[in-house]
Amino acid sequence: MKELKDAQTFEELLDIKYGRTGTKERDEFELKSKSFIIGEMLKETRKQAGISQEELARKTGTKKSYISRLENGKIDVQVSTLCRIFEVGLGRKVNLTLT
Repeated sequence: MKELKDAQTFEELLDIKYGRTGTKERDEFELKSKSFIIGEMLKETRKQAGISQEELARKTGTKKSYISRLENGKIDVQVSTLCRIFEVGLGRKVNLTLT
């Protein structure tokens, strides 16, 4: 069995640590990774806009705790809510790409 130090590519590293794509462990990792990325994008965009979590929550009809959990990748978000947060709260346009 390969060890992390044997990985030649990032994909191999993920395969060793979390299993191949399609396994339960890898799917869970991928989902958490996407939640983290969305949270980081939200946090960075909010900071660039110069508004607080509380102000963003007020603008979008959510709670500060909800914005905080999103930014920390702790919860899933519906696409409609994500669009409202970025578009209404932050004045940014959301485009989705499926591959």
